[in-house]
Amino acid sequence: MSNRDDEYYDRSDRRPAPRRSRDDRSRDDRYRDDYYEDDYDDYDDRPVRRRPAEGSSSRSGARSSQHQSGSSRGSSSRGGSASRSSSRGSSSSRQSAERNSRGGGSRGSSRGGKKKNQTKAIVLLIAEVALACILVYVAYTVFFKVDVTKVGKVNMDEEVISKSISEVVAENKEMKGYTNLALFGVDSREGELTKKTRSDTIIICSINNDTGDIKLCSVYRDTYLNLSNDEYTKCNAAYAEGGPEQAISMLNMNLDMDIENFITIGFRGLTDVVDALGGVTIDVTDAEISHLNNYQSTMATEMKRDYTPVKSSGVQTLDGLQATAYCRIRYTAGDDFKRAERQRTVLMACLDKAKTMSYSQLETVANKAFGETYTSLDLSEILELLKNVANYNVVDNNGFPEESMRATGTIGKKGSCVVAKDLESNVVWLHNFLFNDSSYSVSEDVKKYSQKISSDTSSYLN
Repeated sequence: MSNRDDEYYDRSDRRPAPRRSRDDRSRDDRYRDDYYEDDYDDYDDRPVRRRPAEGSSSRSGARSSQHQSGSSRGSSSRGGSASRSSSRGSSSSRQSAERNSRGGGSRGSSRGGKKKNQTKAIVLLIAEVALACILVYVAYTVFFKVDVTKVGKVNMDEEVISKSISEVVAENKEMKGYTNLALFGVDSREGELTKKTRSDTIIICSINNDTGDIKLCSVYRDTYLNLSNDEYTKCNAAYAEGGPEQAISMLNMNLDMDIENFITIGFRGLTDVVDALGGVTIDVTDAEISHLNNYQSTMATEMKRDYTPVKSSGVQTLDGLQATAYCRIRYTAGDDFKRAERQRTVLMACLDKAKTMSYSQLETVANKAFGETYTSLDLSEILELLKNVANYNVVDNNGFPEESMRATGTIGKKGSCVVAKDLESNVVWLHNFLFNDSSYSVSEDVKKYSQKISSDTSSYLN
């Protein structure tokens, strides 16, 4: 892939953030795909109560007229006018009826005053109920939509996830005995982990429940896929549009997977996790040093913290900010493919470091991380996984689409994309890689997506 900046999607309902000059290298904004969408529940306004027209009776006026005229309950319940009430037994004049409609009545001002107090009480009650509704709505928006769901445990719509898993996959015996997780790393400086931010990192983590063997497969963020809603574009847009639910659905539908759980972490969260682990061991090359330090400088400014420049190449322990910056490097040989490999390298280094720690130390790390992640797992489930950390071993890692079966090209307004030359063949490869299933037959849906991708992209590829 080229080293060009990411393309913005040409959609009228999104507003990309303004870009700085390319000559301004002090701050790296090349991954900022910020845009804003209205994301709130519609609030149904209650209908405004209409005041009665001149000369006609309100509900309270009709009831007052009923008491004075002795009219039946039936006519009162229908809210008849003062003149209609008068024709049924009232000998008062039009002026008297008008006074009745205002709550005056012939029984005196004390009766009218009581009616006015009752009306005032009803109005106050309605106002209090409306205020309570508004407060509940505001509380929901502030706590559930902003704070609570940004980090920690989230309950996903199981029906949505279930529908994204095909029957072919659900009945596949070779996939039994594996726990598959989606790992998302998002380009978020402000802590937003739910949506409105593209997923720079997409990794399928497949754990063999019997052996503890782990395989990691990056899904390249610019891969041209079905976003799970029959919209075809870069796959990292699925997270931006619909959060983890849509991103998981995208993976399940395009790759014939059965992923039900996920973990999302942002720049700050990864930085703090690596620091809590005491740093990770990474072999840094000469070509990576300048880019690593440039990313560090940018993030240190945004996070309002200091950083320590990496001064030499070779195997060394990187702190949290250094390791996060290392994950972001894409301007060396290999471009974004190499960056995805660096992300897997840091993840494996974290696992290696975790295996050297006691359970009580890991519990401290997990508690720290849980406050800076967005996940479908309970903290108790995460801690249960960590009890077996010594048994886990990453036995292989790779990227999707597979190197010999992928191409790159600028697909119209969708921008620079990674394209599976044949999605169907790549999915067969993936199942062989993750589950040792060399004879996997893809679902009819994957065949359909494969044909669509080929039709959309063939004319743009070299």
